[in-house]
Amino acid sequence: MAKTLFDKVWDAHVVTEVEDGPSVVYIDRHLVHEVTSPQAFAGIEKRNVPVFKPQNTVATPDHNVPTIDQHLPIKDVLSAFQVNKLRENCERHGIDLYGLNHPYQGIVHVIGPELGITQPGMTIVCGDSHTSTHGAFGAVAFGIGTSEVEMVLASQCILQPKPKKMRITVDGVLGKGVTAKDVVLYIISKVTAGGGTGYFIEFAGSAITSLSMEGRMTVCNMSIEMGARGGMIAPDETTFEYLRGRERAPQGEAFEKAVSQWKTLKTDDGAVFDKELNYDAADIEPMITYGTNPGMGAKIASSIPTLDEVEDSERASFVKSMKYMGFEAGDQLAGKHVDYVFVGSCTNGRIEDLREVASFVKGKRKAENITAWIVPGSKQVEKMAIEEGLVEILEEAGFKLRQPGCSACLAMNDDKVPSGLYAVSTSNRNFEGRQGPGSRTLLASPLTAAATAVSGKLTDPRDLL
Repeated sequence: MAKTLFDKVWDAHVVTEVEDGPSVVYIDRHLVHEVTSPQAFAGIEKRNVPVFKPQNTVATPDHNVPTIDQHLPIKDVLSAFQVNKLRENCERHGIDLYGLNHPYQGIVHVIGPELGITQPGMTIVCGDSHTSTHGAFGAVAFGIGTSEVEMVLASQCILQPKPKKMRITVDGVLGKGVTAKDVVLYIISKVTAGGGTGYFIEFAGSAITSLSMEGRMTVCNMSIEMGARGGMIAPDETTFEYLRGRERAPQGEAFEKAVSQWKTLKTDDGAVFDKELNYDAADIEPMITYGTNPGMGAKIASSIPTLDEVEDSERASFVKSMKYMGFEAGDQLAGKHVDYVFVGSCTNGRIEDLREVASFVKGKRKAENITAWIVPGSKQVEKMAIEEGLVEILEEAGFKLRQPGCSACLAMNDDKVPSGLYAVSTSNRNFEGRQGPGSRTLLASPLTAAATAVSGKLTDPRDLL
């Protein structure tokens, strides 16, 4: 029987089925950070249950760590408590921890791939919704809640109902200035923020396979922003070459053996999906969000929809969103006032993203009205940015590189956009107050963020390329 990629990975990890209930699924990799783990560790200790397979768990602090002066004690009391608790829990249970100032510390969804911890065919979970990032490698990866973190620590298994399957195919060649972030923002604008609910999505097509691993991670990262349980892309030579030689990937002959198995991880001809969607790469342009969910996106060169163009069922939330954002229906998007630019997060904080920004701003200067935060996704990204001269280019253009962490993506640290001000952000969510109470977020690609930082207003990067 023909199987989808998702079926192949999922079915290989089902331990047993609960009658008229969920599956018991074995988990290959459990990623842990400081925010959703303290209660989980407390739970297993209260029941006197050890961590079942500590060698399958990897931890790092990322969500609320400061991005300046990381060598100093953390000032925020809650942040300091959570980071210290993570260290104590990992020491007590024998779990690998890449703590602050460790050369491998960083955002959990950045360090997993760059260390080779993330591999094709795996099941991967983390107490963070954007665990879907790892699906770019042909893994079934999804976020879980704190009680489920406890379940995985105790048993290396999780109870999960099997999602439905959707395939989204994007064929064709991407145009100038169009990036992976534009591809996924375009898809979400078509599917809507709830259109993927109940599904696990496979992304396919020539436009998807043309993307680098960093680009594929961006697409899968934001699959949950259309309501999906996760997203995945079949592994190929791009995947294998990315993983070759990485510290925690198989080495030598073991790597070649793994690749031969990974090559089987693709959807069979004739496999059936519950839903199929198809898009043409030629229709995708640089994108921007204008509202308060990631589905409220449009081409920068276009306008915010008029009220007549909005579905009746969406009009109330649309009007509320426009009021919060300080926009009017029908407004032109290019030229909108911007105060902050944030480049970073598990969506766009990888070395490729920093290279793209540095390449664009080389020989230019940041506009005076823009406060720009450039935050690498990991210590390894930071190190490469320094060694490749990217930091020098950015500083000459008026930018300043901060230290690794989730930063202004979710404002759980000091990196907050002030109330009422506008931020063009390369992160994944534009909810009310996401980047700080009263902040107004416009999601975009690193290229669009760089163009906006240089011009001082919302700018289509193609105008400056």
